[in-house]
Amino acid sequence: MENKIKIAVLVSGGGTNLQALMDAEKSGIITDGRISLVISNNEGAYALKRAADGGIPTAVVLKKALGSQQAFEEAIIELLEKNGIEIIVLAGFMSILSENFTKKYDKRIINVHPSLIPSFCGKGFYGLHVHEAALSYGVKVTGATVHFVNEIPDGGEIIMQKAVEILEDDTPETLQRRVMEQAEWKILPLSVQKVCHSLKEDKK
Repeated sequence: MENKIKIAVLVSGGGTNLQALMDAEKSGIITDGRISLVISNNEGAYALKRAADGGIPTAVVLKKALGSQQAFEEAIIELLEKNGIEIIVLAGFMSILSENFTKKYDKRIINVHPSLIPSFCGKGFYGLHVHEAALSYGVKVTGATVHFVNEIPDGGEIIMQKAVEILEDDTPETLQRRVMEQAEWKILPLSVQKVCHSLKEDKK
């Protein structure tokens, strides 16, 4: 019964969230979707190797080579349409998508952000910066948020959140790792399954 929702994962780096999704598909956490394509905007991304090792088709789209944001997005859209992609997951994708793109895939683009939105999110808050901000602010609890993507960075509707306690001796690096392990890698696959499931139900 292969009427699964086709998922594309957009990556820029190591692909730990991609790995969490691949593992979740294998272990039966994601049952209504299938990762059908991995697209990177960085030809050296280790995520591409993870995908290839898992037998998932990959593609590289370079903004620099294409000369503009519009050409870059058009190339991605062409790949998505050619592969029948229905849901897009941003897994450490270091490129902001335009309103034209996000409107085209309304409620079809999912992102994971390493804080409890609305804290420490929006422009400039990515990677270690988020954890540095949480520690310098002195919050006692942080976490991760999975949300739909719209034209406002980290501004879309929240799908799932999970809290992670901050420890006294935390560094941005130790906190980043724990937020990934305790929150991101758990709620991202669950959110993807949830969205795939509701999309499948809508099609019935």
